[in-house]
Amino acid sequence: MKHIFIINPAAGKGKSMELIPFINDCFKAKTDDELVIEVTKYPGHATEIAKAHSGSGECRVYSIGGDGTVNEIVNGIAGTSSALGVIPTGSGNDFIRSLHSETNVKDVIAGTINGIERKIDLAKVNDKYFINISSIGFDANVVFNANLFKKKPGITGSMAYLLSIIYTVFKHKICKIRVDIDGNIIDMDALLVAVANGKFYGGGIMPAPDASLDDGLLDICLVSEVSRLKILHLFPKYIKGQHGVLKEVSFFKGREIRIQSDEDVCLNIDGEIIEAKTIDFQIIQAGIKIIMPV
Repeated sequence: MKHIFIINPAAGKGKSMELIPFINDCFKAKTDDELVIEVTKYPGHATEIAKAHSGSGECRVYSIGGDGTVNEIVNGIAGTSSALGVIPTGSGNDFIRSLHSETNVKDVIAGTINGIERKIDLAKVNDKYFINISSIGFDANVVFNANLFKKKPGITGSMAYLLSIIYTVFKHKICKIRVDIDGNIIDMDALLVAVANGKFYGGGIMPAPDASLDDGLLDICLVSEVSRLKILHLFPKYIKGQHGVLKEVSFFKGREIRIQSDEDVCLNIDGEIIEAKTIDFQIIQAGIKIIMPV
């Protein structure tokens, strides 16, 4: 088996690179396996590396970084027989929370190298794949601003999101959108819309607490317009996945979702922010292989 470790050197404020000797040690006794370690040099590089190796045959591709690195690798191996291993060294590390609770990185590495492959659902938005959560509105602006806060020394992933929520309350504009969920049309003034395959994002926030990685469905959380004061009341519940009790919150499940707006809206795709007026989501059941640590 060919094992490709793709390392984001900026993840964990540089600590990802310190794992290379341990990875090499893990393969000393695995003489039948091929080990390749690649270090990313620019945004999108992980996609290029993953695509190049996956195109030459089945392999295991390991993400050593945060959720952004995971997303890049997913876009490199989607549609191939390669499997994804997730080694969490970023600031949020949210996708891994839907898989297991192990937090010791070296244990995760050793367990994943010897892990069992399992198929889970893969999602797509417009021309990009994602594996965790995509969102628009207030939430996407929170992600954008949180990325700015994360660059400050001493600010953790969770702290960055909390600071960003407070900051974004005073900057956000309400989105007028049409949402089509498998033919069910909803016109709304939206605070945010989250479309989820996994359960967690933003450093442990739970927008769709019933989301499952292998049910063949996307979970959609719609939050309608609320006052700035109520946003501060809503988000503590939103963080804990308890926001379903609020009248402004609705949950749906679907296979194909279209969101349309007359103006460009910010779209968050596993931490990457782009802008669009028409956004199409779809679920690909059992569309990707993931490696579960043992």
